[in-house]
Amino acid sequence: MHIDILTLFPEMFDGVMRSSILRKAQEAAAFNYQTIDFREYTANKHYKVDDTPYGGGAGMVLMPQPIFDAVEDVAKKSDKKPRIVLLCPQGETYTQQKAEEFAREEHLVFICGHYEGYDERIRQELVTDEISIGDYVLTGGELGAMVIIDSVVRLLPGVLGNEASASQDSFSNGLLEHPHYTRPANFRGMEVPSVLLSGHHKNIDDWRKKQSIQRTFERRKDLLEKYPLSDQEKDWIKDFEDDK
Repeated sequence: MHIDILTLFPEMFDGVMRSSILRKAQEAAAFNYQTIDFREYTANKHYKVDDTPYGGGAGMVLMPQPIFDAVEDVAKKSDKKPRIVLLCPQGETYTQQKAEEFAREEHLVFICGHYEGYDERIRQELVTDEISIGDYVLTGGELGAMVIIDSVVRLLPGVLGNEASASQDSFSNGLLEHPHYTRPANFRGMEVPSVLLSGHHKNIDDWRKKQSIQRTFERRKDLLEKYPLSDQEKDWIKDFEDDK
């Protein structure tokens, strides 16, 4: 996978992209990236990339020309049409399912905006996806792009040491993940559930599934509305409701 990041602040990505899993993924040639300061594409002699909005109003709006030219330049270097992602609070709320979808792409382009917003023609004619990472406002799109890139790259083949890790994460199967424990078995009087020490794999799998259902029921009931519950899982939920 190749990732292009259009930003006015490329230095913001240095620490994140050179650390932890993202660094290891680049060393393993799972992906590569470049940051592009789209100010370098402006035709304005003062290197302006924003201007006041037509019709008046507060704030400044990113002009279409620098962003169009930057995207067209990186796109022509690709054999396949890239997925062009606009980071925007008006966009589709980001999910694990979207991360899995992006992870199947060969080329992603992220547009990180600042100021009041984008010229609407950027949305209408250029991007393939508008993404928001939550119902709050950030100074710019850079942090959102970092979040998405991290969530996508960890899904690429060979990036995680254990390929099962990603498939067991919260949201990957539509549920929150079950609790985890490690040594010691007794810490300050707090004991690990005995089933996890039993060595009985079926019982452990059943316990984990029930815990996953219960945790989702208690914390994110909305996820259960889309999840195909088995008869056993429906019985568990009835028990959880009775215990409340």
